[in-house]
Amino acid sequence: MKIRAQVSMVFHLDKCIGCHTCSIACKNLWTSRRGTEYMWWNNVETKPGTGYPTLWEDQGKYKGGWKHGKEKPGLLLQGRAAAFMNIFFNPFLPSIDDYYEPWTYSYRDLFDSPHGEDQPVAMPVSEITGKNMEIEAGPNWDDDLGGSYIYAAGDPNMKAVTEEERRQMFELERMIFFYLPRICNHCLNPGCLAACPAGAIYKRAEDGIVLVGQDKCRAWRMCVSGCPYKKVYYNWETGKSEKCILCYPRQETGQPPACFHSCVGRIRYLGMLLYDADRIEQTAALPGSGLVKGFREIVLDPFDPGVIKKAGEDGVPEQAIKAAQASPVYKYLVKWKLALPLHPEFRTIPMLFYVPSLLPVTASVRNGLYEPADEFFGALENTRVPAAYLASLFTAGDSSEIVAVNKKLYAVRLFKRAQSVGDVDRKKLDRLLEEAQTTPEEIEEIYQMTSLAAYRERFAVPPFMREQAIEAMEDPAARKGDAGAGFISKMKRGW
Repeated sequence: MKIRAQVSMVFHLDKCIGCHTCSIACKNLWTSRRGTEYMWWNNVETKPGTGYPTLWEDQGKYKGGWKHGKEKPGLLLQGRAAAFMNIFFNPFLPSIDDYYEPWTYSYRDLFDSPHGEDQPVAMPVSEITGKNMEIEAGPNWDDDLGGSYIYAAGDPNMKAVTEEERRQMFELERMIFFYLPRICNHCLNPGCLAACPAGAIYKRAEDGIVLVGQDKCRAWRMCVSGCPYKKVYYNWETGKSEKCILCYPRQETGQPPACFHSCVGRIRYLGMLLYDADRIEQTAALPGSGLVKGFREIVLDPFDPGVIKKAGEDGVPEQAIKAAQASPVYKYLVKWKLALPLHPEFRTIPMLFYVPSLLPVTASVRNGLYEPADEFFGALENTRVPAAYLASLFTAGDSSEIVAVNKKLYAVRLFKRAQSVGDVDRKKLDRLLEEAQTTPEEIEEIYQMTSLAAYRERFAVPPFMREQAIEAMEDPAARKGDAGAGFISKMKRGW
């Protein structure tokens, strides 16, 4: 067992209002330079929908992530031989049309146009070519279904639902959507890192944040294809790849990332996790039905004395262990089992997890009539978002995981309703808790973290101690290839 620390995140989709404040905060801070106009390191998609870039989830088209192998997973994009053959031509890159062609407007025409009978107009101008263009797509072109269900119909996850479920989802009175904010997942088994021929992409040892070394990047753009979430972008001005850096300069001063800090719905949680690095390959090779469980099991209990001792031996500072003990991510992911990874079948072991949106589940529409459910969980089998759709999105097709999460989320709602309104029968409430495999104490903890958590409870920003990390890598033991020994050596000398 080799213990490492990783900064991780949870997004609670039941609280996301789709305001895009997070996207604008990130855009203003990191991607306002020339060549980054089309980049949205943080974007918020409407689901069901085709996403950004268009159909990014279709790995038959883009070849991102890893494929399941008998002994170990293999990179879906290509092997070493294919990488050499395709190094000057990558056939699996998204084009600018899959994102959108960024534009501005000819504002000077409003002031410099000659006098005439018509009002002058600022025409759209391409940020890339500088020529007039017709706007045909944008960063949120299908936001709120874009005025048409055709975007929802094109969602790759719709393949998992039945024709009857599809028909019901597109009925006007059942028309649904929810929001899916996305940033770089800072994976434990990143496809972008494995696909890079230049070795420019790396994970920081002290926090697991995935970065692109601009000095080493040679613009092969294999990382763009290798990332199944399409969160690595090519800067056409500098000729370098760029991506979300999880605002590590902010975190090094004790602040959460900008998109976290600005979130209106308070849907975002950040904290440290301890994990067993020796189990990455084993976890990534699990069959689809075992991936969610495997992702939880690779995360270690930060309160276990054995884990604490081994973490210290492996060079994890005591402050990082304490940060992991205060992590809200550990609670949502492991303790409460409410958070799920996005497309675990990509096998990158993402470190961004989602609490799925429950949406209304207490009634259904049959023959055009609104029918309340008689039983607590009777409507869960007939939710407005089918379990099969959410399973395709979050559990590699395992609907039982979705049902278990929905039951616990529903239990929290009904338990608090029983407290505040008092119209829930006690016997039914007891059965509800039993079926959801939860307790009143756990429900109160979930409610506190979901609805009433203070700033420091949601953002357990770990102490990065960047200076010590640099010193440790300069230690003689580290120069011999044993970074862990370097950490231990420094710690014994009191840093």
